[in-house]
Amino acid sequence: MAKASVKPDELIFQMRKARSAPDLEPMLQALYGAHPGYAGFRKDLDRALAEAWKARPADLKQLDLQRDLEPDWFQRAEMAGYVFYIDRFAGDLRGVLDHLDYLQDLGVSYVHFMPCLKPRPGDSDGGYSVMDYRSINPAYGDLEDFKAVSAALRARGISLCIDLVLNHTAKEHAWAQAAAAGDAEAQAMYWMFDDAALPEAYSETLVEVFPEHAPGNFTHYPDFGKWVWTTFNEHQWDLNWSNPQVFLEITKIMLHLANCGVDVLRLDAVAFMWKRMGTRCQSEPEVHMILQALRACSRIAAPALIHLEEAIVSPQEMLPYLGRGKHDGREGNLAYHNSLMVQFWGALATRDVRLMTHVLGTHFPERLSNATYATYIRCHDDIGWAVTDEDAAALGMSGPAHRAYLSDFYEGDFAGSFAQGVLFQVNEVTGDKRISGSFASLAGLEKGEVELGVQRILMGHALIAAFGGIPLIYMGDELAMVNDYSYRDNPDHAHDSRWVHRPAMDWAVAGKRHSGQSAASQCFLGTQHILARRRATPGLHGAHPTRVVATGHDAVFAVARGAPTGPILCLFNFSQYWQHISGAWLQAQGITHWHDALSDQIVTLHGDHLALPPYARVWLT
Repeated sequence: MAKASVKPDELIFQMRKARSAPDLEPMLQALYGAHPGYAGFRKDLDRALAEAWKARPADLKQLDLQRDLEPDWFQRAEMAGYVFYIDRFAGDLRGVLDHLDYLQDLGVSYVHFMPCLKPRPGDSDGGYSVMDYRSINPAYGDLEDFKAVSAALRARGISLCIDLVLNHTAKEHAWAQAAAAGDAEAQAMYWMFDDAALPEAYSETLVEVFPEHAPGNFTHYPDFGKWVWTTFNEHQWDLNWSNPQVFLEITKIMLHLANCGVDVLRLDAVAFMWKRMGTRCQSEPEVHMILQALRACSRIAAPALIHLEEAIVSPQEMLPYLGRGKHDGREGNLAYHNSLMVQFWGALATRDVRLMTHVLGTHFPERLSNATYATYIRCHDDIGWAVTDEDAAALGMSGPAHRAYLSDFYEGDFAGSFAQGVLFQVNEVTGDKRISGSFASLAGLEKGEVELGVQRILMGHALIAAFGGIPLIYMGDELAMVNDYSYRDNPDHAHDSRWVHRPAMDWAVAGKRHSGQSAASQCFLGTQHILARRRATPGLHGAHPTRVVATGHDAVFAVARGAPTGPILCLFNFSQYWQHISGAWLQAQGITHWHDALSDQIVTLHGDHLALPPYARVWLT
């Protein structure tokens, strides 16, 4: 009797499984091979991958195939993102459907819903304290609403990103509740201790993340007699990733979300996932093994899904999240370019780009393998002045003094500062401060520098659109929305100044976005134009080299994009004064056509010099 042929769907799954085996198997062996339950874990994982593939909707399987054939889809110049809290943007998920035209009008092809999975009641760390990964925050709707919105976005060519917190769950999560009730298997999912001896030993080398409102890294629970590892907050219990059951359960959740229509998972707090005595318990080698293995699982059962790894750390520590060494091209597809954001604000305050040029030109490679950056100027979080003493010293500066200057400048205390921010917290040991504030308020609009403030915003958006990667616009920045101090009246938010730059969308202002009469309209139209010109400039593809170039002008930052069709030299004037760049220097950088791809106009030299107005931005070919 002839052997029955394998169904095409099953064949595709087996081929993808074989493709990813070299990325998956060595990582699992290294992480869990010595665990007594490893054989059963591997069978359970294979079963979970097969079941997720079987349950995957047909339209998403078609998208899988499309992205297998076009693996650079997320690096293309037409990719541009928009980030918002659902309730602040539209009230709830169904409300998002009413504003899809706005997103398309702006020109975005990627949206990030800030935490939308079911959080614990009350203070949930902005939604990052999740009690149910398989349910939507009921304030926003339910899972069917979520699927409807993801399908509507997909129909318009807009990819959807949501957060998946990997380091911890809320203490109200079912696993945590079972652990508190004495279930030994559930307790093994977390880091729990019978007495304070080990927590005290670990604490000797740990760093406190929120020393002001959540000091320490462990919490004692007398009612069930355990110490629990709580890196971020008392209500966020750290998962024990040395237990293979944690890997299995998170993989199931990851694939469930992919099958609900998620295109990008922002993997939150990944640096903290692995614990090792005598270290900071951040960015340990096993973290990268876990992340490579998770990505391999995605490529097997949901290859349209990519991973954005959230690690706001130094450049040397961040780059491995995009793959380095044995993980090169096999780990995260996206990671935040925090240094670009920090250096933007530093150069804006000093009107001096030399430190920015040094940091971005020294610490980052010109290209990445199968990965790119998520570039941004503002986000939901505060700004920490991640300038090392070594980098400051390379420019003859004091690191502590420079960081203190930036904090004072952006809090608005420094004489002559155009910015108005709010203090988030202070490290009492180092004196370093972190600052909250909207793009518009930090750029000067709240203090009345409207015209220059708008130009600063547009320069920032032009920079992230050209630098390489996916530019992310934070909700309201395209309308120059200033700080919202009403958070101080909300008991759940009053302790956290980051809510000052998380305002509710002003749809009345948005309705007048095409008038050109207001700062909001000028910002919107300018940002819309930047994203349109980005789409029209394929040389800005994220896989093309990004080379930072010293201009010899303290106020002018330059980055050259190495497109196969010829270089694109992007210039940004970080001062309120006119600057002049010699034509000979521009020609030495390969500029021959004198075409500005941003304005889509031919530029004219004056006396063999290119004149740059205050906060000018040009993309020269």
